[in-house]
Amino acid sequence: MEFDDDRVDVGGVDDRRGGGGIGLGRGGAAIGGGAGVVGLVIYLLVAVLGGGSPEGGGLPQLGAGSANSTGQQESREELSDRCNAEGALKKYTDCRLIKVYDIADNTWEDEFGKRGLEYRPASLVFFADAVSTGCGQASAQVGPFYCPAGEEIYLDLDFLDQLQREYGAPGEFAQAYIVAHEYGHHLQTVLGTEQQVRQAQKSNPDAENEYSVAMELQADCYAGVWSTLADQQSSGIDLTRENIAEAQKAAEAVGDDRIQKKATGSVDQDSWTHGSAAQRKQWFTTGYSSGDIDQCDTFGAMGL
Repeated sequence: MEFDDDRVDVGGVDDRRGGGGIGLGRGGAAIGGGAGVVGLVIYLLVAVLGGGSPEGGGLPQLGAGSANSTGQQESREELSDRCNAEGALKKYTDCRLIKVYDIADNTWEDEFGKRGLEYRPASLVFFADAVSTGCGQASAQVGPFYCPAGEEIYLDLDFLDQLQREYGAPGEFAQAYIVAHEYGHHLQTVLGTEQQVRQAQKSNPDAENEYSVAMELQADCYAGVWSTLADQQSSGIDLTRENIAEAQKAAEAVGDDRIQKKATGSVDQDSWTHGSAAQRKQWFTTGYSSGDIDQCDTFGAMGL
């Protein structure tokens, strides 16, 4: 995986690692705390995915803690300087994920403009261990997730490394797939899909899990669409067949059947909320092959 340029824009990043924070994202407003949010169904917002360093040997220095050489929290300027230094996109996981996020923002803004659709960017939040969001309190153990209340993507890099080691989803483009999938959830918020699904789940609680699976598979499909669109852009990303295979492998690795089998030794399809390994790979591939969000009607495909 190669980027068409090495410039990294940290303007949309809210870094909450180390108990600090270098910004509030593009929206300029902090997310409210989780106090009073009772019974939050966080699994409906969470997509547990693979990531980590491409070499599989742990996260690079400074990539997880966002601390400078003195051990102090990085400022926004320090983060920008580090990520724009020569070789930073190969050296630092967080810088690489910010670059992917930048390309996702640019790609979808361009695509929505072509379609005459309203667009607004998500923000990218790095955190460590736990975080307070507009959707409630969240532990790193939930994995990467998107909160529609704040329109923010949340990543804990230490946990991404753990996911790579435990679920076997290595490679730089497996990391890109993480961000692209979560950005897919943001598109669902912007397009109104997320709100419609929540209402449908309330109206038909017996189909709650089916709607959740359809949402996750659509986000996988959007990630595949992004892969093609970003590869076509002059300021995007240059992909190989091996990169796409990394994303497909990551999608399979976090299928509900794979995770359940690993955790309990058995599979319970009625409890699925994200889809099987085969479904997740299929819908990512559908998006990649078509390059068209109109081909991502997972709800219709599931008869919802």
